[in-house]
Amino acid sequence: MKILEQYRPPKLQNEEQTELISVIVTAYNIEDYIERGVASVCGQTYHNLEVIVVDDGSTDQTGRICDALAKKDERVRVIHKENEGPAQARNLGIAQARGEVIGFVDGDDWIDPDMYEKLLAAMIDQKADMAICRYRQVSRTKTLDQSVDRAVLFEGQEALACYVEEREEIEIQNAAWNKLYRKKVLENVSFPAGKWYEDIMFATAALAQANRCIYLDTALYNYIIDREGSIMNRKINPRTFTDQIPAYYEKTRFLKKLGREDLALTHDYFFYKRLLLFYGDLQKTADGAAYQDRIEEILRKDRERVMEAFAVSVADPRDREKLRLFYRSPAAYCKRLRWEEQVVIPLKVRVKRLLRL
Repeated sequence: MKILEQYRPPKLQNEEQTELISVIVTAYNIEDYIERGVASVCGQTYHNLEVIVVDDGSTDQTGRICDALAKKDERVRVIHKENEGPAQARNLGIAQARGEVIGFVDGDDWIDPDMYEKLLAAMIDQKADMAICRYRQVSRTKTLDQSVDRAVLFEGQEALACYVEEREEIEIQNAAWNKLYRKKVLENVSFPAGKWYEDIMFATAALAQANRCIYLDTALYNYIIDREGSIMNRKINPRTFTDQIPAYYEKTRFLKKLGREDLALTHDYFFYKRLLLFYGDLQKTADGAAYQDRIEEILRKDRERVMEAFAVSVADPRDREKLRLFYRSPAAYCKRLRWEEQVVIPLKVRVKRLLRL
């Protein structure tokens, strides 16, 4: 891994924009957002694009708006299909793509005007198979942008390791949309049909196939975090058990098959830690007891693996302490979380404020 301080991708002049980028935009019942999303793609400083908008069986005006946008820009192609979910919509877009470089945009988000020029220029400049950028988290009340003036160059499986280790300072994430891919990286890689949390395995497999990745620590994608009805805004739900948890198990199997038991254990640490956090959050909900029972069942069934995972070098010793407390008494574990939330965290916030004075 090589840090490139103050890295600037070279400018791609019009005559240098020879590679076709296929941008796959998925849309389902987002009539208030889709025009902005598609317009942000069409308005890119990189002009050699095809924009494949997949209308996934919308029942509002989304489909008609997409058709109107296609009439305004010949680069836009709309595919209308029955509703099957974003995984099949994206897979269809990949199958229809003519470009050797592929990007994804969720239709309710939008991208900066120079996103694809910067990502492709960085790929070309650094001879990379994939380019990744940071993103802004946009809500109704504020925008969070943690951009840093640098880039990171990954060789081999370094990007995969960084992603599995969930490093906060390098925001690779599961998302398909903050990345630009050489099409060859996506050979034999697809989104699991009919599943939520479809990005988990897609991102893992794509990163495993990339020989070199460049990460731009600059926010170029604008991700709406509080749109009503968004899948990602639903916390724990039945799909957590039918789709998300099975995807995490599949990720473990994939990493083991890749010969990376070290990464499989690291992934499991974050997976089981997430289940513990879910368990704690459920104490705040009226109907959380049944979900808590299912999580406790998983953690007890996998206890040997859980203990092994929590022994990895990146594991926080405080998490190991909480895990031991959970196995002794889930009620005591929840009491500890409430104490931290009500006493410890507010105290730390007050201390930080005083230190700033």
